[in-house]
Amino acid sequence: MDPKTLFNINSKEGGIERELAPGITTTVFPGDQAMISIVRIEPNTKGTLHHHPEEQWGYCISGSGTRFQNGETFEIREGDFWLTPGNVPHTVESGPDGLVVFDVFAPPREAYKKPGSGFAGSES
Repeated sequence: MDPKTLFNINSKEGGIERELAPGITTTVFPGDQAMISIVRIEPNTKGTLHHHPEEQWGYCISGSGTRFQNGETFEIREGDFWLTPGNVPHTVESGPDGLVVFDVFAPPREAYKKPGSGFAGSES
């Protein structure tokens, strides 16, 4: 199998690393039509409220936290998943055990196709 088509969620191999904010890192795996981002958030850490044109799906792999989206808040825990339409302001705050989120962006976010830092969206 071509090594560019098989990845492991616990490995950064083949991915693009980004620091989104202090205590929040991601490894990004871009495809042609969609992009996967494995986000790891340290305990009790809040991201920056931002928005971007791409649709985003999130799945809580482990941990817990609070999702802030379009002026609403909801608690998330392992197994929960959510949809964030394009251009909707959002962020997340991890709980006491941290948070690992599997994000899918469609189409892929251009800013995430290279290493760097920041959420690379418009702050709200």
